[in-house]
Formats: sequence, C-alpha cells, structure tokens
Amino acid sequence: MTTHLQREIEGLKKRILHMGARVEDAVRGAVASLVGRDSQLAEDVIARDEKMDEIEVEIEEECLKILALHQPVAVDLRYVIAVLKINNDLERIGDLAVNIAERAAYLASHPGLEVPLDYEGMAELTQLMLKRSLDSLVNTDAELARQVRASDDEVDAMNRQMYRILEEYMAQHSDQIPESLHLLSASRHLERIADGATNIAEDVIYMVEGEIVRHQPEDFAQQQ
Repeated sequence: MTTHLQREIEGLKKRILHMGARVEDAVRGAVASLVGRDSQLAEDVIARDEKMDEIEVEIEEECLKILALHQPVAVDLRYVIAVLKINNDLERIGDLAVNIAERAAYLASHPGLEVPLDYEGMAELTQLMLKRSLDSLVNTDAELARQVRASDDEVDAMNRQMYRILEEYMAQHSDQIPESLHLLSASRHLERIADGATNIAEDVIYMVEGEIVRHQPEDFAQQQ
C-alpha cells in the first residue's frame, strides 16, 4: 500500500467510526425516548438526522475517490467496498432510529398502554448487536461478527412475541388501536436495526476473509 493510500484508508476508517458513533447515539436516544415517554428527547433524535445524512454522503464520495484515484486491490479493495456498504447500512439504521423517535413522540402525547412489552430487553440486545458489529469493524474481528449474526434470530423472536401480544391487546381494546400500532411499528423498526447490524457484521466477514456469507444460514457459515 502506498503511503498516500494508507493515509486515505486511515481517514476513511475514522469517518466510518464517527458515523457509527452518531448512529449508536441516535438509536440509544430513540429507545430512551420510547421507554421514558420523552418527547423532547425524541425531537432531539429527529433533529440530528440531517447531519447523519451529510456524513453518509461524504463517506460515499471519499470511497469513490479512493477507488478512482488509487485502484486498490485485494484487502484494501475489500475494505473500501465494505465501508461503502456499511455506510449505507448505518444511514438506514439512523433513519430507523428517527422512525422510532417519531413513534415515541406520538406515544408521549397519548395515554400509556397497560400491556407487558419488553422494549428495554429487545432494545438492549439490538444495541449490543450494533455495538459488536462496529467493534468487529474496528478490530477486523470476523469471529465477533459471526456472534452478531447468531443473535439476529433472538431479536426476530422477540419481535414476533411483541406482535402476538399487541394483536391480542388490540382485539380487546379497539379504542387504543392507533397507540398499539405505533408500538408495533417501533418493535418492527428495532428488528430492522438488528438486521442492519447483521448486514454490517456480514460485510466485516467479507472484508476480513473475502467470503460472502449474506445468504448462508448461520450454522452453515460457522462450519466453513
């Protein structure tokens, strides 16, 4: 790797980690606003979305510049391609955090529902997946990335459980269907954030090992 390309790669690494930190903060704030019924915190998350969009565009432009000017190969090429994809996943996760914050802002202005929903548990696992996926990127740790993939089924199961509980609740409380639907939407957005973390983990595995595992079952990928 030339010295100039090395500097460009290091700069790219700092940018994607900065983006990741912002997205983590957005998810954390969105979940806190939902659980705490905090409309002001929800509005703060929504207001920060534009800056994340700007950073996403800057990173994409930097990746394209590196590809055009340096024509990297092998590990460097895989790294730039992975960052391009991870950057896109992070921007989507940021959008999902905003969607949760919007649901939280609505729910904060309406009476709470007496329904046993474990949003904190689901959010805790989802946030752990996101953190580990970014840690696997920082440390080029394919094994940690595989652990993230393995956690996705658990979040899917929690989302299905939320759906069953809310479906039953709505059948008995037709006057609270709008609030129930907003809670259901928040659950679905958390599940999609977990999917995004899984995508990042799969991109890290590609970056480190050159293997595309996106369409492989987790147990098959672990045997490779």
